[in-house]
This record gives sequence, C-alpha cells and structure tokens, in this order.
Amino acid sequence: MKVALLTGGGDCPGLNPVIRAVVRTIHNAGGKSIGMLEGWRGAIEGNFTDLRVQDTDEIIARGGTILGSSRTNPYKDPDDPELADRLIKTFDELDVDALIAIGGDDTLGVASRLYSERKFPVVGVPKTIDNDLSCTDFTFGFDTSINIVMESVDRLRTTAESHRRVMVIETMGRHAGWIACFAGIATAADFILVPEVEVDIDEMCNILKARRAEGKSYGLIIASEGAKLPQSGMVTQDAEVDDFGHVKLGGIGDTLAEVIEERTGIETRAVTLGHLQRGGPPSAYDRVLGTRLGINAARLVLNRQYGRMVALRGMGIVDAPLSEAVGTLRTLDLEFMREAGEFFKYDADPNHTP
Repeated sequence: MKVALLTGGGDCPGLNPVIRAVVRTIHNAGGKSIGMLEGWRGAIEGNFTDLRVQDTDEIIARGGTILGSSRTNPYKDPDDPELADRLIKTFDELDVDALIAIGGDDTLGVASRLYSERKFPVVGVPKTIDNDLSCTDFTFGFDTSINIVMESVDRLRTTAESHRRVMVIETMGRHAGWIACFAGIATAADFILVPEVEVDIDEMCNILKARRAEGKSYGLIIASEGAKLPQSGMVTQDAEVDDFGHVKLGGIGDTLAEVIEERTGIETRAVTLGHLQRGGPPSAYDRVLGTRLGINAARLVLNRQYGRMVALRGMGIVDAPLSEAVGTLRTLDLEFMREAGEFFKYDADPNHTP
C-alpha cells in the first residue's frame, strides 16, 4: 500500500510525532509513505517527498511540520471544481492508495468533502492548539500551547510586580476559550476573558481595584483573541480573510490595556504572545498523543476504513465519521470558567469581615 500524508492549516507541536508514527506503522505492514508538501497546495501541484523510517525516526522532538503547511483551499470557489479535480489527478498519477490528512476544521472539512462527494480514500487526524474540534476530548498541540502561555506569564509576573502594573496577555484560540481559560487557571490570573462568556468590563476593573486595595501590587489579565467586547464585539487586525473565509483576529489586549488604565488609574501594559504559542518542541503529552493518533490513523488506512477521523475519548483512541468531526465548533466547557470564577470574586467593602 502506498499512503500519502499532508499537514494543513497552522503549524502545531505534535505534527511530526504523527508523521513518524504513520510512517512506521505503514512500513511495518510492508507499505510505503510519501508526504505532500505544504498541505493541499502540494496535493494540487504534485509536490511531494518520500518518507522513510530512517528519515523520520528522530523528528518526534521537532516542532512544526517537516512537510510544511499552507491554508490553500481546493474548494475556495464552490462553483469551480478545477482545483479538486487537479488534486484527484495528482493522486492518480502518483498511484496513491490513500491519504491521511492532518489538520483542523478547515483541512478536515476538505477531506470530508472529498470522501462524501468522490469517495476519495482519506482518513483524518485532528490538529489544533485551539482544542476546538468536535468528536475528540483533546487535540495534540493544546498541552504544549498552554504550557508556553504559562511560562510566558510567569516571566511577565515578575516585571508586572516590579513596576506595580497590570499586564494583559492576549492568547490565541479564535472562537474557543480553551487556551485562555486553562492558562488563566494555571497562572492564577486575576481575570479571564473568553469568547463564550460576555465580557464584563466593570467587574474586571472592580476586581483589579479591589485587589490593589487589599495590597496586591500588580494584576494579570488573560484575554482570548476572540473575546467580544461590549458594543464593539471581536477585535480584528484588518478586513482581509484567508482561503477559508477567516478574518485575522488580534488587538484585544491593547484595547483592554487602554480601558483598564483609564478606568482604574493603574499603569497597564499588553503583551500578545501570538505565534510563540504554537512554536517549539511538543510536550511529552503531545508527543504521546500524536504518536497514538498516527498509529491508529495508519491502522484505519490499512483496514481501508476511509472517511473517518481518529480521536481521543477518555484515555482511548477511537474513530468517528469525518462528517461528524467537522463543521461544529467545540467551544469551552463553561464548567471550567465556573471553577475559575472562585478566584474572580471580590468584596466591594475591603473592610468587611465575613
């Protein structure tokens, strides 16, 4: 069996462990693996590289993806199937038996459509630091990301304390608040803003003022890039969209810093962590999860169980139809915010004794 792999969308710690595991599993079964370069773009243009065990055995510790990635969308124009036709032709010419597509909602959405419309032999592996894919409890890359945020905030804490400032840390996450919430809990943030909960500017500022009155000399605010501000909604960088119709989010941290300083009188600075959150080597958890998902994706291909995606459920690896895994955003479970909220309560009368 000859199996192709591709990685699409944003890079993510854990992609290389998946590639390594697929190549090894296919090799053990007597098959061959090739990698399409730069996601769906490579699949359309026929750009690929051979993937051998000896070339991939040590990539488990590398971040990003050795195959490269892009946000190319074969279905960018829904009325023009030309790119999808070229993609199918590429795999026919390469004599590929099946494809393993590793990506998020956009990449797997293309894979699902190829299977449903053309019965293309494809299996999906869920990837995103945002942890917002349906049918899986967690995605690889998420654990590495929140640890990067945690380490960054721990460093920012010392400068915030030294200068008696409030620091607003803007995280990734788009429309799901998993990164901001988990990082906020892990860093003892004074307030967390996520897309799933209406932002209460007054409450946030009151908490900061109350903490200052109680003797805390600094403050930490964790804000998801997709959190919606009253009246203005999400903050975007510009009006441009990518091939999948997504706007570029970013800027809520700077906006919040101005509001906080104006309302509280406390000097405030903003830091946008940006692409730091998905760079560097994957954590041990993400290396193990990526490896397990890669092995089981390869097994689906070997058993010719196409149109499915591997997923983590509890401690086990299962599979689900691609059609069920895409299209529905998996937003933050608000129980985590309710638990985090125990630390956001404040006493309006600091002299009050319970």
